[in-house]
Amino acid sequence: MVGLAISIFLFTLILVIWQPRGLSIGWSALFGAILALLLHVVSLRNVWTVTEIVWDATLTFVAIIITSTILDQIGFFEWAALKMAHAAKGDGRKVFLYVILLGAMVSAFFANDGAALILTPIVLEKVKLLKFDAKKMLPFIMASGFIADTTSLPLIVSNLVNIVSADYFHIGFIRYAIHMIVPDLFSLFASMVVLYLYFRREIPATYDPSDLPAPSHAIVHQGLFNLSWVILTVLLILYILTEILHIPVSFVAGIAALALLFAGQRTGVIRPWQVIREAPWAIVVFSIGMYVVVYGLRNAGLTLVLGHVIEKATAGGFFVGTVATGMLAAVLSSIMNNMPTVMIGALAIHSTTATGVLRESLIYANVIGCDLGPKITPIGSLATLLWLHVLKKKGITITWGKYFKTGMVLTFPTLFVTLSGLYLWMVLIR
Repeated sequence: MVGLAISIFLFTLILVIWQPRGLSIGWSALFGAILALLLHVVSLRNVWTVTEIVWDATLTFVAIIITSTILDQIGFFEWAALKMAHAAKGDGRKVFLYVILLGAMVSAFFANDGAALILTPIVLEKVKLLKFDAKKMLPFIMASGFIADTTSLPLIVSNLVNIVSADYFHIGFIRYAIHMIVPDLFSLFASMVVLYLYFRREIPATYDPSDLPAPSHAIVHQGLFNLSWVILTVLLILYILTEILHIPVSFVAGIAALALLFAGQRTGVIRPWQVIREAPWAIVVFSIGMYVVVYGLRNAGLTLVLGHVIEKATAGGFFVGTVATGMLAAVLSSIMNNMPTVMIGALAIHSTTATGVLRESLIYANVIGCDLGPKITPIGSLATLLWLHVLKKKGITITWGKYFKTGMVLTFPTLFVTLSGLYLWMVLIR
């Protein structure tokens, strides 16, 4: 059964990453799940268990992407990018740091996929307006893609990985934020440092801000733009209340998306049905299907083996256990994608005897590893694969070799600093 479970998992993963003939990731994962069922690697009861774990996470993700798409269509993110570029007042190094900060904020509130797929084309367009050549554009392109994942830690909604782990361990919005905002700040600082040191020779010293239009030119509809700020403020408040009132996060995220859809239709700026049709519904099927396949690994006892590895690491102490768990999750994410890895890690941690603050530290270390690990290789996350595809469509090709070399150098220092920050924070608040 072990060999069969591994074979089905690898086969499904290859289909998801390769996407032959444009095959949807949803169909690939569904096929793997059906195969696991037919070969009795999983049961129908396992399918129901997985659905209970991931439904809230996937629907939240869809709602956030719908919200991000609408905000993008009304010029919200382009306005923010122009504001940032003008605020730097012609200082190339300062605008580089502002790009990182903007990416971190977008990633925190609109998920890493929103930051990578929406913000990257906007940043690319703006640096072209500033007449940067290909060499000078590269730092901004890489920074916008890198920061999208490395700062997707602070809130449950910042990354689909976060939502899945929080739902599995029944962690509320406030409790999660209390534990992860500080490590996210460590990650932001480390990201700024490694990105600047790595690209410092390519970052232009100056640019002419007069080459850019005024931020107000990006706003498609002023009334809807103003209303979006109100909706986002209410959304943040409702996120906080989800833990207190025991409301699914997807419920409030869905309300915000529907409110923006309705407002967009009333103003004639947004075509709601088009936005809904183009939402990533395949991710719903993918999440259930992929995790059913992963559950087959659990039934075969493989997550218990990983649990023993984590348990042995904790024997070296609190710090060693935290760093080792995060590093292990990062390496596994880079090899077999972060979506299945976070569930494999969660199942493994659940099988250990760790309790109290150590158990919590392992849970958050697993999330950190799965959030940052995908930056090591191009196949680490679907967002990275899509990001590379978007760049290619824009005429910019980043080879897998170059990506891997850059990812290795940038990710491991950032990951170590972030996991160290988690350890220090857990020691302070326990």
